[in-house]
Amino acid sequence: MDSTVVVWIRELLVGRTQRVRVEWQLSQEVRVTSVVLQGSVLVPLMFLAYVNDIWRNMASTIRLFADDCIIYRKMTKNEDIEILQKDLDRLREWGVVNAMRINPSKSKAVCFKRARSKDPLNYSLMDTIIPEASSCKYLGIILRSDLTWADQVNYTVEKAWKAIHFTKRILKKGNSNTKF
Repeated sequence: MDSTVVVWIRELLVGRTQRVRVEWQLSQEVRVTSVVLQGSVLVPLMFLAYVNDIWRNMASTIRLFADDCIIYRKMTKNEDIEILQKDLDRLREWGVVNAMRINPSKSKAVCFKRARSKDPLNYSLMDTIIPEASSCKYLGIILRSDLTWADQVNYTVEKAWKAIHFTKRILKKGNSNTKF
């Protein structure tokens, strides 16, 4: 990487101060301890650079999108269950080494297959049992464990009805002669 870019990023991140203005009063300057300004266009780029090595030493597949992370693997033998748990343990270790807080309460364990599974999923992350779920939302799409689209279709229909009813209310306020 060009050294001028490194210097520019360092200057942006290190030694910043901030003040708060309430009407005409300015607060004292305080040192900014967070790394990147919230809402900055650099936030996604810096985050991706920060987590870029999260996949190392993982035997399972890991996918990142913004601050979402999924780990999965095809289960063909009993050892695959142990491998996935070891990868979850590696994720915990990565978080400790990189001072990244991972929130296990936002995690779900979902087994995707057509037949109903009788064996419970027993995975943990950060010493917390990951709850088993019949579906999860990933990149705005609801994925069901039985590989059907019922939840996604129902969610989309409900959203469309809400939009229609909202539009009706707006139109009624603007024109009392509007009929639906």
